[in-house]
Amino acid sequence: MSINEKQYLHEMGITSWELIHPERLAGYQPPTIDLPSSCKLLLVSPICPTNETAILFEKILKSMKLTLEQAMHIEPERLAMLGEHQLEWVWFAGCESNSMENAKQLTSPLLQDIDGKNEQKRALWQQICSYS
Repeated sequence: MSINEKQYLHEMGITSWELIHPERLAGYQPPTIDLPSSCKLLLVSPICPTNETAILFEKILKSMKLTLEQAMHIEPERLAMLGEHQLEWVWFAGCESNSMENAKQLTSPLLQDIDGKNEQKRALWQQICSYS
């Protein structure tokens, strides 16, 4: 199921389920997630930004000279399914970070935990600036 399909079901109030250990099923091959070439930043977080956190996310993207159209969200457990990509940034928010080759890496608490906290915003900003 694609990220958009999962978000659509979530908005409709339909719970989707995923196998925790699909490798235990004989012959099962999890689908790979190929990101569009327009995607420059991948937000890896257990929670997709909505409402106020989406506004904060957009402001942070603007400071990085990126738009919402150039960013996508993925849950940490689906990161292993990631296929081809041309990512410039990978942002781990509220989860453990994994090494991603050829991409600048950011780590932070969940976006909802950053909102309104200048200390957290400053720490994130310093990470962004360190790549300039």
